[in-house]
Amino acid sequence: MAADLPASVEALTLQSTQNVSKYPSCFPTLNPMDIYREHIATKLSEATDIDAELIYGRLAWTNTLDKGDLALPVAALRIKKKPQELCEELAAKFPESDLVLPPTANGPHLSFFCKPQPLAKTVLGRVLTEKAAYGTNGNIGLKDPSDPSKGQKRIIIEFSSPNIAKPFHAGHLRSTIIGGFLANLYTVLGWDVIKMNYLGDWGKQYGLLANGFKYFGNEEALQKDPINHLFEVYVKVNGLVSEQDVPIKAMKEQIKLKKEKNEDVSSEEAELAKLVDVSEDEKARRYFKSMEDSEPEALALWRRFRDLSIAKYKQTYARLNIDFDVYSGESQVKNESMTNAYKTMESAGVAEKSEGAVIADFTKHGAKKLGKAIIVRKDGTPLYLTRDIGAITERDEAYHFDKMIYVVAAQQDLHLAQLFKITELMGRKDLSDRCEHINFGMVHGMSTRKGTVKFLDDILRDVGDKMHDVMKSNDVKYQQVENPVQTADTLGITAVMVQDMTGKRVNGYTFNLEAMTSFEGDTGPYLQYAHARLCSMGRKSGLDLDDLASANFDLLTEQHATDLIRLLASWPDVLVNTYKTLEPVTVLSYLFRMTHMLSSSYDVLKVIGSEPDVKKARMALYAAARQVLHNGMRVLGLNPVERM
Repeated sequence: MAADLPASVEALTLQSTQNVSKYPSCFPTLNPMDIYREHIATKLSEATDIDAELIYGRLAWTNTLDKGDLALPVAALRIKKKPQELCEELAAKFPESDLVLPPTANGPHLSFFCKPQPLAKTVLGRVLTEKAAYGTNGNIGLKDPSDPSKGQKRIIIEFSSPNIAKPFHAGHLRSTIIGGFLANLYTVLGWDVIKMNYLGDWGKQYGLLANGFKYFGNEEALQKDPINHLFEVYVKVNGLVSEQDVPIKAMKEQIKLKKEKNEDVSSEEAELAKLVDVSEDEKARRYFKSMEDSEPEALALWRRFRDLSIAKYKQTYARLNIDFDVYSGESQVKNESMTNAYKTMESAGVAEKSEGAVIADFTKHGAKKLGKAIIVRKDGTPLYLTRDIGAITERDEAYHFDKMIYVVAAQQDLHLAQLFKITELMGRKDLSDRCEHINFGMVHGMSTRKGTVKFLDDILRDVGDKMHDVMKSNDVKYQQVENPVQTADTLGITAVMVQDMTGKRVNGYTFNLEAMTSFEGDTGPYLQYAHARLCSMGRKSGLDLDDLASANFDLLTEQHATDLIRLLASWPDVLVNTYKTLEPVTVLSYLFRMTHMLSSSYDVLKVIGSEPDVKKARMALYAAARQVLHNGMRVLGLNPVERM
């Protein structure tokens, strides 16, 4: 089954199967370890009369190879015996097998080790023939696995979401990296993925920007670099607002003092009205009102800013291996949707009047932690929450999604919780249940060498320059790289992305240029180096790399080879487990385990200088490792390099 894959997974081919196992979520033709789960469950059931499906469902993958390839926590079988005793009893009863060694009792767990030779044939054979498709599973995303004709489940992933004319800051970077990864993960597991960028593209600040452009705008600068230029304009016009605020605040203070003394303030109020009337803040409010009223000239300029900004964003996203299916935004939410949502909230008793505004008091609906939220301001204008409520219903009608994920920083936890609760209180629990907030922690110290707040392009340029300096330090290798500047850029982007993915999403981290660009430790450059080294090995071997699947894998008898094959066998399981955690670090940790194992194998499993058959078998092993490393990097959104 093929699919239109995003840029980052364009090299992955999605595979699915019509072969149905009697065990749930079991795909022996796609996942080698499912062959072993099926085999162990059937054999153990026949020998003990324990329900085979119960055994199958409890067989777990292990974190370390010394605990086996699969482990059965026997307490989960709900048999009234001491786990240790039961383990030993089941181990003794397990029959002779072609696929697994006799199981061993490991405390309360029964450990199963695959026999090396059959595993090598199955795993290496599959990786070398399935290539980019190895690990993918289109069946997981089916609406009804028993009837593929019902199609794929659909997911909207809303991520990145920068504000036009504002810096693309660390929060947007994290959202972009995590959202891109989630889009890739759901794609390779068979979902129909819609990637949505919900831009901050509406509000009074656009009135400020439009007026500011009349004073400070430069047509040539706008065409050349719209985001940076609009930001410069925005900063300058905000400077004017700050200057004008000084006399306005002074006049307000004067009026307050006079009122306390019961003195006449009519002349001061008239003066204040004049100051406010000519202020940039008031002009911005009036301009935005003309936008809200669909005044053609006002909308034309706003649309121009928006279109130029999106064109620039697309270039930046392409560097990060990301593309979007939909550029939405606050401006796209229809007034009608917000009005309908408000009416529904009113009739459901969710919305209430309070001091001229409309609020939702969650404490009255059994959600004290959510407090109160303003739905409509005193002046009748909607807030973010109102727009989001309109957007959620519009998306449901337009896309009929099975799931929607918002990739937004943890500071917005309350906002998203309020949004989902309001949706539920409006009588749409079915809709709120399909929505999920994937949050993340803060990045600290993200600026360039020059300090100050910066745009993502500047950050990536800095990291790319640093990687270029590192590459130049080895002149021999540097001369062999076809496009060193582009390679340095790719390495720099990998460095940024891997640093972001190294911990759990909810943990913040400090942006550290020196640490992330190092080849020491678990960094992006180290991962790329591991991939490039395997590519180099293939080039130097002189073997036909398309013929490696015919190698004699029985010759791979060393423990290093066996362990590496066992790790490659678990890649489909890693993807399924990542589907549960939704953490990039689940994949990343696996890839670093593999690269560490590889680096300790090179001296033991030499390719050059070995006997021809052994050489071919070892090269097949390294080629399979390179393929799985490549597949994993692609899912993370990285672009593997072949030389560096």
